[in-house]
Amino acid sequence: MTARPAAAAAPAAAESPRGKAAAEAYAVLRAMILEGELAPDERITIDAVSRRLEISQTPVREALQRLEGDNLVVSSPGRGYSTTPLLGLEELRALFEFRLLVEPWAARSAAVDRLANPGRALRAELDALEESVGADGDLRQLLVAHDTRFHGLILEAAGNPVVRHAFEQTHCHLHTFRLYPADIGGDRTAEEHAEIAAAIWACDGAGAEAAMSRHIFNSFDRFARAYTNDGGLAALERSSRPRMRVAR
Repeated sequence: MTARPAAAAAPAAAESPRGKAAAEAYAVLRAMILEGELAPDERITIDAVSRRLEISQTPVREALQRLEGDNLVVSSPGRGYSTTPLLGLEELRALFEFRLLVEPWAARSAAVDRLANPGRALRAELDALEESVGADGDLRQLLVAHDTRFHGLILEAAGNPVVRHAFEQTHCHLHTFRLYPADIGGDRTAEEHAEIAAAIWACDGAGAEAAMSRHIFNSFDRFARAYTNDGGLAALERSSRPRMRVAR
């Protein structure tokens, strides 16, 4: 497997050979987890990874510690590192209820603050996704990166670092994209993102809030299909949908 670019490391670490090796190990392992090559709750042997990547065990350990911070791996006495289990349906519902508390508010806040309005940056992000889809690369990785940046721009523009940090700690983009959503091509996600971006750019606070709320409900339905046998929503109980309602 070809290593994919990792998130930016600290400048000092990135300049050292060990730092580069750790970044490579992180990128490869992260891709393997998101793509299902490393199954949920599968043990990860440091020695095997070290031999596969032809690097020492120290940068592999550093990469695993970083992935543990992402909640993609967990360490336990006697077993070492293993991938985390997939979210259960109730855990997924709880995560999306949290998103409904935070993100529609963030979209409204970003839209009404004209100086910090991220509409232009959101449009540029959507254009970049469209260009990337036609190029070589793993679509799942592209969608995870896009989703993270898109929602991050809105949360940053909302101007509340406490809320933004709490949201980032959920690592929702990494966990939900392991569920193989029905919209694996990303078309519906991009359309919904475009509606949010347009409302924010127009400084339409109510419209941005409503568009974000719809997007989160639709996203939940798409990801929840991973728990049905026939790939549809018929088997889901009505109570399994997020119960939070955004005030109008």
